[in-house]
Amino acid sequence: MALPHVLKRIRLELARSREFPNGSARRGYEFVAPLDANGRIDAQLWQQHRAHCGVRRFWEGENDETGRLVHKPGGAEHARWVFDYNPEEDTDDESGYRFGAHAFVPGEYVSIRDDDGEMHTFRVISVQPAG
Repeated sequence: MALPHVLKRIRLELARSREFPNGSARRGYEFVAPLDANGRIDAQLWQQHRAHCGVRRFWEGENDETGRLVHKPGGAEHARWVFDYNPEEDTDDESGYRFGAHAFVPGEYVSIRDDDGEMHTFRVISVQPAG
């Protein structure tokens, strides 16, 4: 079955930081999300296609984790996008910083707070059709 054309596969890789002056292609995320014409996550389309919105976290030296892109409630101002690896618990959620406002286009930067509460910056490497 072909995935809807609005779904995109987005690859994020760790951006430059003190610990990784050149960034790291071996630490990041690949996830599927519906994007609007401006490259922003479309919450209404996510509602329709959320079963297809998965994530894979790859981190050198650790096993890959797979989960789902989830839109947590809180209204337009307080809602947040998270990567949820276990729906039974909230402690493993990794939240995207202002994911709803960011355009996911190659070369842009986004931040994600990991399950330990640490914020990391990632570079959007690619955005391709998910199908």
